[in-house]
Amino acid sequence: MGVYLSTPSTEKVSEDGENDNLRYGLSSMQGWRATMEDAHAAFSNLDGSTSFFGVYDGHGGKEVSKFCAKFLHKQVLEHEAYAAGDLGTSVRKAFLRMDQMMCGRTGQKELALLRGKEDKPSGSGENVPKNDEVNRQTDCWPSEEDKPCIYEYSLFKLLLNERIISIVDIACLVTLHHDSIELTVMGIHSDYQGPSAGSTACVAIIQNNQLLVANAGDSRCVMSRKGQAHDLSKDHKPDIALEKRRILEAGGYVQYGRVNGSLNLARAIGDMEMKQNRSLPAEKQIVTADPDIVTLELSEDDEFLIIACDGIWCLAPSSGQEGCDNMTMILVQFKNLLIQNHPPKSSLSPLYSDTHLAKILDLLSLTSW
Repeated sequence: MGVYLSTPSTEKVSEDGENDNLRYGLSSMQGWRATMEDAHAAFSNLDGSTSFFGVYDGHGGKEVSKFCAKFLHKQVLEHEAYAAGDLGTSVRKAFLRMDQMMCGRTGQKELALLRGKEDKPSGSGENVPKNDEVNRQTDCWPSEEDKPCIYEYSLFKLLLNERIISIVDIACLVTLHHDSIELTVMGIHSDYQGPSAGSTACVAIIQNNQLLVANAGDSRCVMSRKGQAHDLSKDHKPDIALEKRRILEAGGYVQYGRVNGSLNLARAIGDMEMKQNRSLPAEKQIVTADPDIVTLELSEDDEFLIIACDGIWCLAPSSGQEGCDNMTMILVQFKNLLIQNHPPKSSLSPLYSDTHLAKILDLLSLTSW
């Protein structure tokens, strides 16, 4: 069936967690797709005052979504704006930083490893540390990434082809040119401009009583406030006037609702062939990773929020569609309202009751884009 299986893969991978202010549950399933390209990250305790939840819906491969699940939240923490209390700036820079990291040597190696790993139903479970591990792990990521050395690679190739130097001679130089040799062996070439695969990114960050939602692509975040659905993100489609204007000004075009006739997203991480106009900043490229950001103060009226890929939202009763995509959803429930209305009888009380499940279904049916 091409990119689809003859029968769906319905094995689900789920997890849950909590802190003093919230509890969450998530689940992912490959579905009808031949591969699992969704990934996710969930940390109820990213640091002492912050929780982080992200859904990444990959396209053209699994490596970019997995890369985001592994590194985006860490980049939020590491940016100087985060320490200064400017969460919005640190999140925006983290989104844009993903593209920069993937175009460097270290990023190329990481993508090659992620691309080569066996698919697991969760799409990201093997890449993401648990809550209390995130700050104990450090990545040796160069502060300034550079492209593989074109001169070194081309010189070796020329000398070898002209029989001026032998493979034995090259082996003697491995210690001097280790990075270039390693990249070539891994199938990474000197003219590499970044991954052709891409991913949406929709993240929700709760810091004390503040909620920040950042989105690039068509994964979505919706919050239930007093039983009413409130959209906290919007889809970035090429035929939206603002997106189309940027696409055209950057030298692209929209055909059949797709960027340059191929990509049905106007914003995404990765897709570097759509970001090659060197006269423009990252925010103004044909496709950009620059996220829309929404911030609000949480109140006692806020019940829960849902972050999910489009494979979930297409299942909403109002969509009239059948599920045929990867599916990933994170449900975050705020404890203050839960404790007031439903005091837990024990620490093992369920994450959500039948009433809560009914509200989720209502939320899906009321939400429209």
